Amino acid sequence: MKPAPDVKIRTNAKSAAPDFASKSVPRHLARGVIGFGLIIGSIAMVPAAGPATLLAAPLALIAFRGCPTCWMVGLAQTISRGRLERQCVDGVCTLTKAHPAAQHAGEPSVDSKVPAASR
Repeated sequence: MKPAPDVKIRTNAKSAAPDFASKSVPRHLARGVIGFGLIIGSIAMVPAAGPATLLAAPLALIAFRGCPTCWMVGLAQTISRGRLERQCVDGVCTLTKAHPAAQHAGEPSVDSKVPAASR
């Protein structure tokens, strides 16, 4: 079944997944320290300063770029960046180790076994 002529098919599978990664692992860990520090600090300060300190907790969402789960996903993405490669063929996507040459060049590697139309 062929798509209608005016329908565009997305061929780049990487753009479909959200990216929560940071530029480096230390930067990502610093964001986590800030986020968790704001949450823990705002709860711990309630007995001393009152419930107004809970207003600091939503600021953690900025540091986390969403929620603590988003931060954890971003940590995994940051660590695996350049080490794993997603390949999609016929609607089935798999993760494989990236080729060493692609890690140094900063570009995704091309698998010669995958037909050009599927890349």
